[in-house]
Amino acid sequence: MVPVSVLDLAPIVRGQDAAQALRNSLDLARHAERWGYRRFWLAEHHNMPGVASAATSVVIAHVAGGTQTIRVGAGGIMLPNHAPLVIAEQFGTLDALFPGRIDLGLGRAPGTDPRTTQALRRAQTGDLDDFPDDVQELLAYFVPAKPGQAVQAVPGAGAAVEVWILGSSLYGAQLAAALGLPYAFASHFAPAQLTRALELYRGQFRPSERLARPRVMPGVNIVAADTDVEARRLLSSLQQAFVQLRRGRPGPLPPPVDDYEDSLSLPERTLLHDVLACTFVGSPDTVRRGLAEFLARTAADELIVSSMIFDHTARLRSYELTADIARQLARAAA
Repeated sequence: MVPVSVLDLAPIVRGQDAAQALRNSLDLARHAERWGYRRFWLAEHHNMPGVASAATSVVIAHVAGGTQTIRVGAGGIMLPNHAPLVIAEQFGTLDALFPGRIDLGLGRAPGTDPRTTQALRRAQTGDLDDFPDDVQELLAYFVPAKPGQAVQAVPGAGAAVEVWILGSSLYGAQLAAALGLPYAFASHFAPAQLTRALELYRGQFRPSERLARPRVMPGVNIVAADTDVEARRLLSSLQQAFVQLRRGRPGPLPPPVDDYEDSLSLPERTLLHDVLACTFVGSPDTVRRGLAEFLARTAADELIVSSMIFDHTARLRSYELTADIARQLARAAA
């Protein structure tokens, strides 16, 4: 069975607030644990009115503290926004609190707009070109401290944090391969280079103490419901969010509407077609056929699923159906 995980943006939906979004995230994580999902990842975004997970490490503690066995982590921490020692201490602390359950996905993008990026990094001198060095510095803090070591991550040294490289381009694939780390590709919103990135990563992978062979986890959007018609309507919330972001007007996740694409210009419909190319929408039979083809095409070792759905009950139902579909695919492959 290809393990399936959850990517949660802790969505703030229209008419609700961040507190409700965080309660919903914990509720989803508890259900995902019962349904057999392997990981529950939260993403770092800033100045986004529809995302409640900006303080990602804090939200990870909230979710891990309310669950028992599911791995919880960052998908991801945008490392250029932080000093590596700070992240080593944060995730070392999480590992001390929840041993053997903490993942750390590392991204190079800012996770926000240029003005907010400046506000986040005003006390730092580094830039994006420092990302490989920052990753290696961070990894070094997780190694058991040596006698006389001047700077240590406490907690952090010796922590069993599973570190991933995230990416949506060839850059991350090459870095993950060079460092011998597992690789998660953001095909749920940037699918264009997925095939080439996986080829590069697998072809250039160098075994490390952390990982003996390549391990890839692409992201997909899934909106599953009892019927195709219902699922297509639920999808319109995500479609609206992408279009609003492109128009420079991000906001809380809007409720679904009927026939949303009919209201869009041709460039906007093209945008949605491109960014949602790795999106599977419909009844269980429809989603199962799409996922089976995707898994065969990518030979993914794991799969991480985003379901940006306005109604929390409908979102739970989509993840429940997805877990059932994953088990059906596993039985078919056995």
